[in-house]
Amino acid sequence: MVYEHEIPSLTRLYFGKSAQLKRKIEAVASDILSQQKYEEIVTPLLTYHQHESLDEKELIRFSDSQNHIITLRADSTIDVVRIITRRLGRSVVQNKWFYIQPVFRYPSHEQYQIGAECINESDLSVAINDSIKILDQLAQKPLLQISNINIPRLIAKKLGIELEVFKAANLEALLKLNLPWLSKLAYLQDIDAIDDVISEVDEELQTELEKIKSLVQKISYDNIVIAPLYYAKMNYYDHLFFRYIAGNKTLGTGGNYRYKDVDSTGFALYTDNIIEELIKE
Repeated sequence: MVYEHEIPSLTRLYFGKSAQLKRKIEAVASDILSQQKYEEIVTPLLTYHQHESLDEKELIRFSDSQNHIITLRADSTIDVVRIITRRLGRSVVQNKWFYIQPVFRYPSHEQYQIGAECINESDLSVAINDSIKILDQLAQKPLLQISNINIPRLIAKKLGIELEVFKAANLEALLKLNLPWLSKLAYLQDIDAIDDVISEVDEELQTELEKIKSLVQKISYDNIVIAPLYYAKMNYYDHLFFRYIAGNKTLGTGGNYRYKDVDSTGFALYTDNIIEELIKE
């Protein structure tokens, strides 16, 4: 039995202070991103292409009138890039876009996001520094974690171990391999420590570690940690990516990705988690 006052689990209700904060966060983000020369886009709530972004188990699916599978928008990134590059094509020359809209995951998870995509831009520091401007304006200073998804992929292939070990963050299983260079990577947290391990790994891993080091040097932020063995769940990140962490909450994520031979970067800030942080304060 469903009572009249109930709402589905993991859906969102804003009232009073939380509604006020939601509007404030969105206004701050809109102003800053407009100042940084982003244009706004609102993508359809329904889409045919979400399987390109996420595991199909996370999608809320049904059929259209032609019996084609459509889903509720579960992620905005690939839809934005696809629409700009494929549907709008030559009718627009703008490459920086932002959006303020919710996404939905199975079975009933609703999450509001402020996102931005820099199409044909491979320098991830642009997205990071723009997201920092928003967090600064909201007086938030979360931990910024920098990772490179190619590092766990290369190590898994090199050592013949399952990628699931990294996806599950099974540090114990990695340390049991008793490889000094791998142990150093497991505990590596700052760019100075990269120099201590880079000579002990092969050329491919050296290249990926140098990408992390180069990125950190371009970021104006003093609360950064490096996590080279962390593995992201997003299907489309192809090397550098990041997340903002406050306590046990993720306030935002972003990274480098390629879609249909177009290299891009972007980020998403999670409005609901930021609201919770602001209310706590």
